[in-house]
Amino acid sequence: MPQNSGGNRTAAEASTDRGPTRPARLLDEKKLTGTEPHLLCVLGRRGYTAPVAPMPKNSKVTQREHSNEHVTESVADLLALEEPVDYKQSVLNVAGETGGKQKGAEEELDAEDRPAWNSKLQYILAQIGFSVGLGNIWRFPYLCQKNGGGAYLVPYLVLLIIIGIPLFFLELAVGQRIRRGSIGVWHYVCPRLGGIGFSSCIVCLFVGLYYNVIIGWSVFYFFKSFQYPLPWSECPVIRNGTVAVVEPECEKSSATTYFWYREALDISNSISESGGLNWKMTLCLLVAWSIVGMAVVKGIQSSGKVMYFSSLFPYVVLACFLVRGLLLRGAVDGILHMFTPKLDKMLDPQVWREAATQVFFALGLGFGGVIAFSSYNKQDNNCHFDAALVSFINFFTSVLATLVVFAVLGFKANIMNEKCVVENAEKILGYLNSNVLSRDLIPPHVNFSHLTTKDYSEMYNVIMTVKEKQFSALGLDPCLLEDELDKSVQGTGLAFIAFTEAMTHFPASPFWSVMFFLMLINLGLGSMIGTMAGITTPIIDTFKVPKEMFTVGCCVFAFFVGLLFVQRSGNYFVTMFDDYSATLPLTVIVILENIAVAWIYGTKKFMQELTEMLGFRPYRFYFYMWKFVSPLCMAVLTTASIIQLGVSPPGYSAWIKEEAAERYLYFPNWAMALLITLIAVATLPIPVVFILRHFHLLSDGSNTLSVSYKKGRMMKDISNLEENDETRFILSKVPSEAPSPMPTHRSYLGPGSTSPLESSSNPNGRYGSGYLLASTPESEL
Repeated sequence: MPQNSGGNRTAAEASTDRGPTRPARLLDEKKLTGTEPHLLCVLGRRGYTAPVAPMPKNSKVTQREHSNEHVTESVADLLALEEPVDYKQSVLNVAGETGGKQKGAEEELDAEDRPAWNSKLQYILAQIGFSVGLGNIWRFPYLCQKNGGGAYLVPYLVLLIIIGIPLFFLELAVGQRIRRGSIGVWHYVCPRLGGIGFSSCIVCLFVGLYYNVIIGWSVFYFFKSFQYPLPWSECPVIRNGTVAVVEPECEKSSATTYFWYREALDISNSISESGGLNWKMTLCLLVAWSIVGMAVVKGIQSSGKVMYFSSLFPYVVLACFLVRGLLLRGAVDGILHMFTPKLDKMLDPQVWREAATQVFFALGLGFGGVIAFSSYNKQDNNCHFDAALVSFINFFTSVLATLVVFAVLGFKANIMNEKCVVENAEKILGYLNSNVLSRDLIPPHVNFSHLTTKDYSEMYNVIMTVKEKQFSALGLDPCLLEDELDKSVQGTGLAFIAFTEAMTHFPASPFWSVMFFLMLINLGLGSMIGTMAGITTPIIDTFKVPKEMFTVGCCVFAFFVGLLFVQRSGNYFVTMFDDYSATLPLTVIVILENIAVAWIYGTKKFMQELTEMLGFRPYRFYFYMWKFVSPLCMAVLTTASIIQLGVSPPGYSAWIKEEAAERYLYFPNWAMALLITLIAVATLPIPVVFILRHFHLLSDGSNTLSVSYKKGRMMKDISNLEENDETRFILSKVPSEAPSPMPTHRSYLGPGSTSPLESSSNPNGRYGSGYLLASTPESEL
């Protein structure tokens, strides 16, 4: 693909590359009648630019004004006659419409009014609050247990380094460089892939709808925790006159399971049975959206202050739970079971796929929240350090949460194992009293009054050996601690069933319950603030809607749509949205983000701009990760996700009231149609915007420009030129520390292109005022 070689060439010389073409055209100076004197740059189809300066009297444009003959003004002529411009004092507009000066001033005012973080700490806490969420508490420990214990940390760390940190750094960098939300960022990087930003907003909407329902569940449990004993510690008793009977559904399952499915959710037997709204959860959802709305209504001015508490409080709670958990009997058993490595698991491709997915979602890639938060940073912020810091804090939090979870689950496993021993010992005593078993089978040192786990295991093995044929009819359980520890629980099953059951055995259990669910609320709130920023920031930046009104409108709209999740079958819709609405669309979004920067915008060009922005050149490691490794890994992950959808038909775990047990059911046809629609709607903006811009049905803004210099700041504004006017104005250097609020469009230079900074004959420092030559999209066709 041909590239511009730079230098001062006339438009006529540039046109010889393509053969005879019509002469380069000047903008009709009559359009500027009544405005201040302006210099119009003469551009050929090859897209050369020249600085805008006052027009000398002996220029060819002046000659053209006094002559009927055609005069061609070259870039060399303009540069030769250029006079120095005082950027701090001058105000210059080049526009295709009246009022360009006013628009430029408005754009500058918009840039100056853009919110900024009060401190670096506030920004870091916001990124931590967004990336560290409920998944760190109830997803990572489950994956660690399921995929080899300590051995799982190896593939996770490897993938964090080659996928997580590079892509996280990429999103931080583009947000900070361009200072716009996801829509503006990807429109700037590659207009034809501008649909990436819209897809990110849609995915954020889908995730926010069900994620806040989980916060609502935590709110419900939080308020229920202010009583002793905790309401889920015992099964309810039904009284019929003088007869008291334990609730059958609770008796068949457990007190915590019954409270979750019946008292909290009042769940139906399948997704097809709506059952109407659950009014308790509807009120909790309203409270949750009210909390989120108050936190984000003023943007980072309000959410930044909330982050000081919502980001730090979970670490206080986790530290308290870790200390308390380590003092519990059996906590060490749980931790040892957790971190005992099963090295053979490291060779399983499924382990690597799940580790990659967890890395991907743990950092919040593709949602737009990372870009939105970064866009409020100063240009010289060291986002490279931020990327590494937030990534490893996220990993540390996951490991800390895993220690807490398995310390508590180790304690719970010991309690359950002792209960199993007592129940089975009573069965054995019954068999001894009815002479089904001989007393000779019982070892002489066994004391049924103080039966230990070891004594029961020995007695169990003797009976199983002697009564081999009749053993299954006895119905005895082995009561092994490992079996209890191997019971994998994740998600709501961990938070609202397993963990709540363990806390019922804590001294001062209401206190620990209040702390735990307050922690979940804050973890969810931090993630929701980032998710809302992924929706509101790009929309406000792009369409200039009022911030407060739009934010409140989003919360009200989301609450009413969220009523879908608080009907009696709502938990099944939460499962559908959680498993399918975001997974595949986000992998597509992130791989296209990577391709847009590395292969379309150009990795060399991007690295050079990072050098200019950061003041140092990032490690060469990132060049190869962005260019080759990360896209390849993301492509494999996307393919594996699609295959997984095809191999395992989508389904959900339904709670059957009559059986008091879970049963895996497949989604009905209408639910499958809804599931496919969710995926299609989330990814649809990408091909739609591509097609519209490819066939010029939607303007990408590259044929319009208004440039304003004021107070040392350069701005670009969109103003319509004639459709058949091929003149392009591309100005790619910011003559001040603060960049343009709407950075100039950078055209596609190809993967092997040289940075404009590298091809310029004059060095342009970070705060330099030099001009750069750039190519236009037409030059690549």
